[in-house]
Parts: sequence; C-alpha cells; structure tokens
Amino acid sequence: MPSDRLMLVDSDQFRAHIERVQQVTDLTSRLNVLPFGDEAGKAKLFEQILGKPLPEGTVIYPPFFTDHGFRLELAERVFINQNCTFLDYAGIRLAEGVWVGPKATFITGGHPVDPAERQEYITGAPIDVAENVWIGAGATILPGVSIGRDAVIAAGAVVADDVPPATLVTGGKATIRRQW
Repeated sequence: MPSDRLMLVDSDQFRAHIERVQQVTDLTSRLNVLPFGDEAGKAKLFEQILGKPLPEGTVIYPPFFTDHGFRLELAERVFINQNCTFLDYAGIRLAEGVWVGPKATFITGGHPVDPAERQEYITGAPIDVAENVWIGAGATILPGVSIGRDAVIAAGAVVADDVPPATLVTGGKATIRRQW
C-alpha cells in the first residue's frame, strides 16, 4: 500500500487522477442503476472499477462509490452494504472477513488546513483495516487510520486515530481545535 502521498494540483499526476475519477464515476453510475439481481453485470463493472474480479465470497451491495478503484484492496469474505463510499486515492485495504455497514465512508485524501495552500495540493494517507473488523452504519474512517483485528467501529463514529485490536470505538462529536 502506498505511503503518505502529496499531489500538486497543477501536475500531470493530478490530471491523470482526475481522468481516472471521471472513468470510475461513469462506471459506478452504470453499476448503481443495474437491477439488484444482475450478478453478471455487477461482476463485470466491479472488475473494471477495481481492475480485477471481486475475491471469493466478497459481496458489495450497490449503490457503491469510489473515486479511483484501483487502490481499493479487498480480501476474501468482505461484505460492503449499500451506499458506501471509498475515496481510495492513497489506498484502502480491507482484510478478510471485514463487514461494512450502510453509508460508511472511507477517505484517504485531504487538503492542507492553511487556506493559502488548500488549493495547491492534495494530501493523502492509506487506510488499513485488519481481519474480522465490523464497521457500523454511517461510520467515517479518515486518512492514515489503521484498525486492528476484531475491532468494532460503532455506527456514526468518526475515526481519526488508529484503533487497537479487539476494541469498540464510538463517538462522532466535532470539536473546535483552532481558529484563524
């Protein structure tokens, strides 16, 4: 999985990224209007989105959203419920047996906090989710987070720090950290 990333907005790398985002948005748009029972159609589109077939026993219920697709690594027996978003610019790995509730969001990219730099580049750090993790409905996993084996992320939790194995994480209250 890639390490922390930095991508200048005015670069060939950024233009290639935007092109891939546009391709994947088209593919997910088509995926998300297929009849639920069209397994062959879904499998074909997931292979184009992810760059490989879904692993054995992995199930994804549309609607499904990603911005890159090629940087989303799914192991066997992963379950992703409806309306989840995977912004995988810096890489997301879901290990074997991970379950993801509806409307969960994984975000690997960001922007500088300083307004003068905010539109100059994109930052990013990978997300790594170990085996047998359960992520509740509406949870948000932020850049650079690692979640340990057998952990549970409660519904609506906002996870900004690493989670040790076999831990229950709850909460989503926003807190003012700094003003400018």
